[in-house]
Amino acid sequence: MIYNPNVNNPINNLSPLDGRYSKKVSEIAELFNEKALIKKRFIIEIEWLLFVVNESFYKTIKISKVDIKKINAFKNSFDNSFAKKIKSIENLTNHDVKAVEYFINDFFKKNNLEKFIPYVHLGLTSEDVNSLSYALMIREVKEASIISINDLNKIIKSLATRYKKISFLARTHGQPASPSTIGKEILVFHKRLQRQIHQINNIIPMAKWGGATGNYHTIHLANQKKDPIKIAKKFLKKFNVDHNEVTTQIEPHDWIAETCHALIRINNIINDLNKDMWMYIANDIFVLKTIKNEVGSSTMPHKVNPIDFENSEGNIGLANSMFNFFAEKLPISRLQRDLSDSTSLRNIGVAFGYSVIAYKSTVNGLTKISPNKKKINEELNNNWVVLSEAIQTIMRLENINNAYEKLKDLTRGKDLNEEKYLEFVKSLEISDENKNFLLKLKPKNYIGVAAKLK
Repeated sequence: MIYNPNVNNPINNLSPLDGRYSKKVSEIAELFNEKALIKKRFIIEIEWLLFVVNESFYKTIKISKVDIKKINAFKNSFDNSFAKKIKSIENLTNHDVKAVEYFINDFFKKNNLEKFIPYVHLGLTSEDVNSLSYALMIREVKEASIISINDLNKIIKSLATRYKKISFLARTHGQPASPSTIGKEILVFHKRLQRQIHQINNIIPMAKWGGATGNYHTIHLANQKKDPIKIAKKFLKKFNVDHNEVTTQIEPHDWIAETCHALIRINNIINDLNKDMWMYIANDIFVLKTIKNEVGSSTMPHKVNPIDFENSEGNIGLANSMFNFFAEKLPISRLQRDLSDSTSLRNIGVAFGYSVIAYKSTVNGLTKISPNKKKINEELNNNWVVLSEAIQTIMRLENINNAYEKLKDLTRGKDLNEEKYLEFVKSLEISDENKNFLLKLKPKNYIGVAAKLK
């Protein structure tokens, strides 16, 4: 952040996003910091000025190609010095949007553009500029985050494909259940993320452009020959942002709440994956690769910990608590507006930052795991009891009464090994075809169509 006095000394930063994790969230910090917000306001003010004079609002003077070129060059030259100057003006005015207006006016005075000063910020309230600025910033930071989500989901899909034929013992309620494949269980997360990515991509950013209380008073006064709603819509179209026509002084932020809720769902899916991976590692279904110089414990040198999944879980918790706050807070404003949304909006980038850290940590975790085939096969071989489902299904198909109850008596709370399984199957009065099927069945190959799902 360009205004952080500790920027060159990250160990003094208040937030780990600016210190410990700064490299992981550099793209988010670039899109959602104070400088980025100032720049968006600056560009919007310039674009609106050019729009006003080109649309020939009431008594606006003609603008030459030379002046258009000069103003556009000014707009395109925005840099750190511009941001710092605007910030210094804000320190005097205690108004961030007005500081941008004064900065532009000062440049115009010094560059023979004084005649355009009356049209800077003409017909606007600061919330018009802010709503469009945040719409652009949130869209950009959302798109950057989706890149990280897609990167993660590609790895999830590749693991699902790689492990689709590796059978293992599934667990429901933590207890042995009908076997599955590792790939299929990972595929579940890929599919869930696909649906949520599609939904978040379809959320369209919105802005308002209706003045002090959303009634287009000043735009209507400035150009009484045209519909002010059509004027606003035409301008916002330049930014590919939808116009919210009926608002108070502020855009009500419902679309931001939708975005937050979509990200909460995405983050919850990833956190579900984190916790499953943690459990698989704890149960030796997966083993972690060792990194030569890493230390797992200050006293236990053998430790190889699932720290990436734990890190992701913690950061998702932080992100979701913030997204939930934004989703609940931002759509609520007293009467035509209060200022509580302003400080809240400034923190949205923080939630995106913690989310991106989580996505990258989960990616790191997934690159360190590999199936422990020895343990997997041991579990399958020690749990012939899971084939009771297959036996009782065949018995039902053979019109044998109380099939479920008979298998319950045989297996519930009891040990069923291969020998007892085969003995029971041989005792059944069923067709040779079905009996042969059950005699050949093993926990390892009782996986339904898990390996074929995609």
